[in-house]
Amino acid sequence: MERRQFLKGAAFGGVAAASTLATPAIAQGVKRLRMQTTWPRNFPGLGTGANVLAEMINRLSSGAIEIEVLGGGEVVPPFETIDAVEAGTLDMGHGAFYYWKGKVPATEFLGVIPFGFNAAETNAWFRFGGGQELADEAYEQMGCKVFLSGNTGNQMGGWFSREMESIEDYRGLRLRLPGLGGEVSAAAGASVVNLPGGEIPPAMASGALDAAEWVGPYNDLALGMHRSGWYYMYPGWQEPGTGLDNFINLDVWNSFTDEEKAIVEAANAYANDYVLSEFMANNNDALNTMVTEHDVELRRFNDEILIALAELSADVLDQLANADPLSRRVYDSILRFRAQATDWASVAEGAMAQARALDYRFSQPSD
Repeated sequence: MERRQFLKGAAFGGVAAASTLATPAIAQGVKRLRMQTTWPRNFPGLGTGANVLAEMINRLSSGAIEIEVLGGGEVVPPFETIDAVEAGTLDMGHGAFYYWKGKVPATEFLGVIPFGFNAAETNAWFRFGGGQELADEAYEQMGCKVFLSGNTGNQMGGWFSREMESIEDYRGLRLRLPGLGGEVSAAAGASVVNLPGGEIPPAMASGALDAAEWVGPYNDLALGMHRSGWYYMYPGWQEPGTGLDNFINLDVWNSFTDEEKAIVEAANAYANDYVLSEFMANNNDALNTMVTEHDVELRRFNDEILIALAELSADVLDQLANADPLSRRVYDSILRFRAQATDWASVAEGAMAQARALDYRFSQPSD
C-alpha cells in the first residue's frame, strides 16, 4: 500500500479552533517542532514512547517533519508543559491525561478511572465511544489538539509493609498513591502523600511510608522498590489501563496540511500500540525477576477490600463529576461504555483469563 493511501485511511480525528498564534519553524522545507515530555529523557515505557512517536512522524513524513524530544523540566517544569504548549513556547507535549486536572477537571477522567477500562477498552472508547470527541473538547479549552499516545496497561496495586486483609487496614496507612486512586484511598482512611518517583524508595526504607504505588514491575524494578521486602499487592484497581496523551498547539495543528495531520494521527496510533506492547513484554520479565531472584511475595487484595474500594470509588467519582458539567458528560460516557464492555468481558477476556488459569497439562517450549 502506498504511503499516501495508508495515511488517508489512518485519519479519523477532527480539528478544534485556534486560540493563539503559533506556527512551526520551517527551514529548507522541513518543519521543526519541539516536544517536551513530563518524563525524564528515555524513561522506560513512558519517555521511550515519546521518542517512538517523534521517530514515526519523521519516517511517515519522509523527513519533512522533525521533532526534538525534550525531557521533563528541560524548558519548563513537567507539570507546566501544557501551559507552554498553549502559549506557543513549545509546539507539542507528552504526558498523562490526569496531569491537567487543575486546568480542566474533566481530564482526570479521560485517561483512567479506578475499576475502569483496560487498555483495549480505552482504545475502543476513544475510537468508537465518543472519547476522542470529549477529549478534544477538553483540550480545546487549553489551546491544544490531543491524541491517545500510549498505555501502561494494568498497573499493580502497590507495595505494602503489611498484608492487607480488610478495608479497615487503610485507616492511618501512610500511602503514596496519586490521582483518583489516592482520593479513594483517603476516603478509606489512608493518609495519602505524593512523592516524585526518586523519593519513594528512601521514604519506604526510612519508615516515612507504610505503602507506595509507582507503576508496575517494569518501572518498579528499575526504581528498586523490590528491595523494600514489602508485599506486592494486586490487582491495580486504581489504574487498570492508564492512557498517555500527546497534545499539540492548536495553531500548529491547524497549520498542518491534511496529509500532515494524517501522519500525526497514524504515528500516535502506532505509539499507542508500541508503548502498551513495551510494558506488556517487560512487565512479564520484570515480575519473573522479582519473584525468582529477589523473593518478592505477591498478594491479592481480597474480595472484601476490592468491593469496598469499588463502592468508595463510585462515591468519590460521582462527587467529582457533579462538580463540573464536562466531567459529568465524560464520566457518563465512560459509564455507558463500561457497562457494555463489562458484559462482553464476562464472556470474552475475563472468561478466557479464568480458563487459561485452570490447572491443566499444556505444551512447554522445546528448548
